[in-house]
Amino acid sequence: MLALRIYAHWDAPLMIKAIFFDLDGTLLDRDASIKHFITTQYDRLTPLKKITKTEYVSRFIELDCRGHVWKDKVYQTIVSEFGLKTISWEELLDDYETQFIHSCIPFPNLVETLDILTTQGYLLGIITNGLGTFQKRTIQGLGIEKYFQTILISEVEKVRKPEAEIFLRALRNLGVTPDESVFIGDHPDADVMGAKRIGMKSIWKRDLGWQDPENPDGIIDNLGNLPLMLQSL
Repeated sequence: MLALRIYAHWDAPLMIKAIFFDLDGTLLDRDASIKHFITTQYDRLTPLKKITKTEYVSRFIELDCRGHVWKDKVYQTIVSEFGLKTISWEELLDDYETQFIHSCIPFPNLVETLDILTTQGYLLGIITNGLGTFQKRTIQGLGIEKYFQTILISEVEKVRKPEAEIFLRALRNLGVTPDESVFIGDHPDADVMGAKRIGMKSIWKRDLGWQDPENPDGIIDNLGNLPLMLQSL
């Protein structure tokens, strides 16, 4: 009887067929990753020793503004402000682009949650704003690319969240409709409201750096809570 019940469970149609994720701040603990990277960058590059590690780390994080300022501008300001003569902003930027992959820190329970969702039969995708090569390297750094059937990056797609087209394109890639899909992200407008506007359900990965979004379909603080919340949807 038990075997029959299990068989019936897996054969039952799923109302939700696809789960889409944001990357930075949702799968990647970006704050922790940036702090780890900028600390190791200081340790690796001798020309930066002209200033203290504390000064360098704190100023980078301030200028970075949680990823909303392009790194070329960040490094140009740092080189100018600290009067760095033996290393250029281009060299610092190149180091960031090639070495950040080694500082990618996932949020707790990331791989375990993706394993569960895959076992439960969901299609998985990523929709992220950012630069194509850099975001691909970040996904590789997390070691999670194998879980996703589609990955859309704004620079490659020439459209950004919260614009409807990038969400619709992801849905078409997986052959699902908005009401068969859920989006999980940390940004109230780009992620939560962007997905809701086209009819997807949306779950907010709580981030205290943002104001609470309007009427998300769910809120999680830990990715490990996601499978249970999906059942309630």
